[in-house]
Amino acid sequence: MQVPDLPMKKRKIMDIPSSSNTSSSDFALYDYLQSHCISSSTSASCFDLALDCLARVFPGCFAFREVEYLKNKVRLLKTFFLYVKMCRRRRNHEALLEHDQEHKDNTISCFRIQDVVIRMVHDLQSAYLLYKHSGESDFDILISAATRSRENIIFFLETDVKKSCSTIFFDCYSWADPRLVMDLIVSLSQTLEDFFSKEPTDIIRHKLMLLRNLIGFVTMRGVECKQLTDPLSQVAIVAARLFSVCQLDRYDKQVVNRMKSEISQLIHEKINPLDTQVREAYIDVLTASKKQSRSSCALALEENECPVVVQFVESLHHYLMDLLGYHASFQVPVKDHILKLHQGIRYLSTLLKQEEKLDDEMKDLLGLAVCDAGILIFSLSVNEIKEGLPRETYLRLFHLHKVLKYMMADLAHNYLVTSPYSSFSYRRSNELGCMDFFLEDLQELARCDEADDSNVVRLDRIQLVHKDLVFLRSVLENIKEQRFQNGKLQAFWSYVMEVVYKAELLIDSTLVGDKCEDSLDAIGRDINLLKIEALEIHNGQTQRVNKNSILIPSQLAAAIHNEDLVGLDDKVKTIIDQLTRGLKQLDVVPIVGMPGLGKTTLANKVYIASSVRSYFHVRGWCCVSQTYSKHSLFVQLLCSIHSKSPNEYLKMDENDLVQKLKQVLLRTRYLLILDDLWDVEAWNLLENSLPNDVNGSRILFTSRFQDLSLQFKPGSKPYHLCQLTDEESWALLQKKLFDKEGCPPKLSEVGYQIAKFCRGLPLTVVLVAGILATIAQDSWEEVAKSLSSIVLHDEYCMKTLELSYSHLPDYLKPCLLYFAAFQEDEVIDVRRLLWLWISEGFVQQTEGKSLEEAAYNYLMG
Repeated sequence: MQVPDLPMKKRKIMDIPSSSNTSSSDFALYDYLQSHCISSSTSASCFDLALDCLARVFPGCFAFREVEYLKNKVRLLKTFFLYVKMCRRRRNHEALLEHDQEHKDNTISCFRIQDVVIRMVHDLQSAYLLYKHSGESDFDILISAATRSRENIIFFLETDVKKSCSTIFFDCYSWADPRLVMDLIVSLSQTLEDFFSKEPTDIIRHKLMLLRNLIGFVTMRGVECKQLTDPLSQVAIVAARLFSVCQLDRYDKQVVNRMKSEISQLIHEKINPLDTQVREAYIDVLTASKKQSRSSCALALEENECPVVVQFVESLHHYLMDLLGYHASFQVPVKDHILKLHQGIRYLSTLLKQEEKLDDEMKDLLGLAVCDAGILIFSLSVNEIKEGLPRETYLRLFHLHKVLKYMMADLAHNYLVTSPYSSFSYRRSNELGCMDFFLEDLQELARCDEADDSNVVRLDRIQLVHKDLVFLRSVLENIKEQRFQNGKLQAFWSYVMEVVYKAELLIDSTLVGDKCEDSLDAIGRDINLLKIEALEIHNGQTQRVNKNSILIPSQLAAAIHNEDLVGLDDKVKTIIDQLTRGLKQLDVVPIVGMPGLGKTTLANKVYIASSVRSYFHVRGWCCVSQTYSKHSLFVQLLCSIHSKSPNEYLKMDENDLVQKLKQVLLRTRYLLILDDLWDVEAWNLLENSLPNDVNGSRILFTSRFQDLSLQFKPGSKPYHLCQLTDEESWALLQKKLFDKEGCPPKLSEVGYQIAKFCRGLPLTVVLVAGILATIAQDSWEEVAKSLSSIVLHDEYCMKTLELSYSHLPDYLKPCLLYFAAFQEDEVIDVRRLLWLWISEGFVQQTEGKSLEEAAYNYLMG
């Protein structure tokens, strides 16, 4: 049954559903829709009602593409409606008389926009009730309603909107309603993917959202955006044309190419912060916002405007990352300082997350810091980026960095919140790296004070503290490994770091005007005591410890990168035989076994074998894991087959991806690897897309679940990967540590025991080899004891990982933990990862190397 498309006043709402086949949630939805239908016809709330209705009628992933399309169009219509409404209100009486007919057209458009949206709500409501009466068996009822709504919206866009779109945006633009302009920018950014691939779309969206969030931030602080009239006008014009092209001329290649050119010009010239005029406009509004009442930011944060500030800070963060990524001609000092500025932006984000703990004075200071960060970032010109930053910029950057560190230290001290600048509540995992950053700051501060005659006393003290801490830093470097086996060294280490934290806190306080001379004297006395103890350690204890510790040669550490596992050759041959022999029908070959046995390694050995490459015309690989989507599986397979960037495939919808994969595999003998399969559902998503040309094509999958293969093919016989024998484990451990040289006789007995404790798990053997390659030989017994104490199989790999982590150098631990911020099997951009490490303070400055080079050495070990 189809609900007739009647005018609103004549439409009859269906009766309330009977309780026999309808749940209480259905009554709630019905009542909700009924209560909103009348009032929504006279206000913008009908758009919010429509969005809510779509979410309620189509829960989960049903008709996802159709529903997302309708949601985007409703948001677009809402923006257009509000723009028309604002323009109508803004016209004065003379303008109304002069453009009476045009005004009537706009008025009609306002009501027509609401009408088409409310029609959609009623149609979906009626369809939903019919669907419930059918016992939820006929989902086509809802699909048909969504399709009708889509067609009605398209028809409306091609008729009513086409007549008034250009007039409204070109002639009636105003900066008087910044919220509306912000919505317009969001609508524009959401349409970009129709024209560009993912990477340029992200860059364009970042610049658009930077403008939007700048408007929101300065408006929140009470500034009118008159200085931004030109860039905002350009956005409005491009938005109008893009709006028109997307709805009316999207199949006209000439029009679309012209639109691409206009968008590119908008991004690279009209709203590009590197353009001189745009930079000046952005700096002007931020400077004006600093002159507003000092309580404005505090008031805004109290009124839940914090997301506005957070969004602006996030945009500054994206802009800096884009700068780093797309200006390869950076001088090393410039890049290091921009990374430090990026670190300052991270501090701001941390502070904003805890803004409810701040008093009004700190909120004011936070608002000013955001303004200063924006002004500093927008003051960067192309020439400065390429040739070097002026001294004024260095000083402003240093001042901002110190103010932020002071604020975080104050937070930690007064509010007992987590802060990397308080030794009382936070233990840094990379203590030497943080100490290096502090020493750099002391050097910069000393250089600044050299130019100020009034700071002679402070300069002398800072230089003395710096000199003494450099000495203590060298002592810590010498004992960083031995301290784990010596309580006295560990106590000395902890005391030094506590004094360093106190010194940093006090010096930060002097930068904002506090008088801390007496406290600095106390710090000096503490440092003198530490120097005496350090000399004793240097002359005696360190030498005794070093005498008993013989480290394995450094070349042994490099051996752990060798991925060859023992005993794989026979297994590889067995799997290859299963793949290349037998039936010509499409068949499945499973490899199953517990975690850590090397299933993926074995599959990869098979995948790259020369006999497999020559036998199969096409080979593809995808990692499934616990969380996956049909879209991601197809993208992975196509990328591995064609060795292309994923950008081309990420833009395609699922149906296009299915057809593309079929086209690639048709009439070819192919091998597809599905790695780390957890259930049969992933196979069900792929199966119908795989042609069976009866030519010997194969699917190989790996899984930890023994019976999963039976769900693929009843009666199938999976290849069970078994644990290594003790002898194989020992052979693998020796191969990882000593390669072809063989194990020294004095380590053989304890080495064999360690291999035995690995319980036949290749992953554990490799992890343990990584530990043994970096510790003293007299510590092998400790490793053996640690492994022998782990009893349960389920926790064995995790405990081994913990043991491996505990033996990492301190400076690498936070770098490893940072990977937890990424999703499983996510492809990580190396340069971006290195910048993130640097901005977090994980990377220590190395003489003769840039921070980026030092970070790369961390990654490569």
